[in-house]
Amino acid sequence: MAFEALKAELDLLMQTVADAPEDRFGFYIQLKEKLNQARAFGYTPPQDLVDLEAELDKEFTDENAEKFPRPS
Repeated sequence: MAFEALKAELDLLMQTVADAPEDRFGFYIQLKEKLNQARAFGYTPPQDLVDLEAELDKEFTDENAEKFPRPS
């Protein structure tokens, strides 16, 4: 996949979340997929998207920890 095509997909994804902000988890999964594709092809994703990915990782990890506490 060409970098320009991947960049266009990321732009479309960002517009989608701007139009439907209530689906944060769906956006999170799609963002991770696109950034992982970029990494697989040897591209360095934009730092702002990497930072957003890290924030969402933490958010959804924290949410899951509350719903599914680890046994003591």
